[in-house]
Amino acid sequence: MSVVPIRYDRVLSIIGDVMRVALPAQTRDDPAGPRFGDLALVQEGGSGPRLAQVVKIAEGEASLQVFPGTRGLSTRAQTQFLGHAPRVPFSPNILGRVFSGAGSVVDGGPELGQEPEVEIAGPSANPARRALASRMIRTDVPMIDVFNCLVESQKIPIFSTSGEPHDTLLARIGIQADADVVVFGGLGLTFDEYWRYRTAFEDAGVFGRTIMFVNQASDPVLERLLVPDMALAVAEKFATEEKKRVLVLLTDMTAFADALKEVGIALDRVPSNRGYLGDLYSQLARRYEKAAVFPGAGSVTILSVTTMPGGDVTHPVPDNTGYITEGQFYLRGGRIDPFGSLSRLKQHVIGKETRDDHSAVMNTMIRLYSGARDAQRKQAMAFELSDLDHRSLKFGELFEARFMDLAVSMPLDEALDLGWKTMAECFPPEELLVRQALVDKYYPAEAP
Repeated sequence: MSVVPIRYDRVLSIIGDVMRVALPAQTRDDPAGPRFGDLALVQEGGSGPRLAQVVKIAEGEASLQVFPGTRGLSTRAQTQFLGHAPRVPFSPNILGRVFSGAGSVVDGGPELGQEPEVEIAGPSANPARRALASRMIRTDVPMIDVFNCLVESQKIPIFSTSGEPHDTLLARIGIQADADVVVFGGLGLTFDEYWRYRTAFEDAGVFGRTIMFVNQASDPVLERLLVPDMALAVAEKFATEEKKRVLVLLTDMTAFADALKEVGIALDRVPSNRGYLGDLYSQLARRYEKAAVFPGAGSVTILSVTTMPGGDVTHPVPDNTGYITEGQFYLRGGRIDPFGSLSRLKQHVIGKETRDDHSAVMNTMIRLYSGARDAQRKQAMAFELSDLDHRSLKFGELFEARFMDLAVSMPLDEALDLGWKTMAECFPPEELLVRQALVDKYYPAEAP
């Protein structure tokens, strides 16, 4: 017996991209009735259907956010609920494919309508059932691998400002990271930004292990809310069912928060700090907490970009993000700032999965670079410089050129050896304050 789909044709109001639809009284107890998060199709006249999602259920009405926008719709529009939350295709065949913010294929390749689908925005893994982080994800970026290791199951943002090369850094990490699968989620990207990411992955030969979900600046703003959920749902499936080490790259989470604000305003919700809603923390945490190591399976690691408007770290988005994530990378002046950056999980791998001198090199080089910064300030104020100050200035120049330059790429062991070489060029072993056993083992024998 076929079921005739019910069409609801009583539209109460249209505000922004949110439409309120009246529901008959009998739908209140109907298990097949509309539920929060369900998809719907909105259509008027001979125009094509528009995808929408239920964002609020109230007494006798449902509020839907229409992803392509409500322009051209009137109160004569009809709504048909699909009875399920948003879904995204999942199978090994989605590797190397590009999807829009609505989950449709946009790379010109074959459609994936016959592939299995998975619902997005599901619950996070039970923290009590997760495994302890114990493996490093090597990126060949010295400022990360040496000084603030990226660890499996970590959730960590790159705090950046407009004009910083965070796109270049994120693409490099996606290319060089020793992950099995890279899931990229782009939010509000210009076409040039999207194309740079795609061509970077293709030129490096890693596109076959990459999946891209992209909401461009010209696409509906509300689709940005789906991109992180789709990327994380696919990543979780690869980790649990395929036992893959998955790295999720998201940019830019500030655009995601702005889309949340836009929806909240249309729903007449009372704004909180700087116009953002009071549940901003929960909305961000719901996505970031998808990072996990699954016992007997794979892992999901999240690296995101969070831009700080005006460089303000107290802005609600970076401020809330800092309470959720396990550290941060600060991108300043085209470099990763060694003083503001922090990885709270690095102690799980340093000296255990890496060489025994890793901790000593990391701490000593940061201390010496701090001395170099002090010497730079003394030089700028025309103070008389000591011999130690001159050697510190030389070390600072070498450190910035060999390690902080984002164009530098080298494996961790090679970077540690270069660290010893750099220190030996400027300081005798007794000034390093490092254990003698490590000095005997790693300090270059032909130091100047």
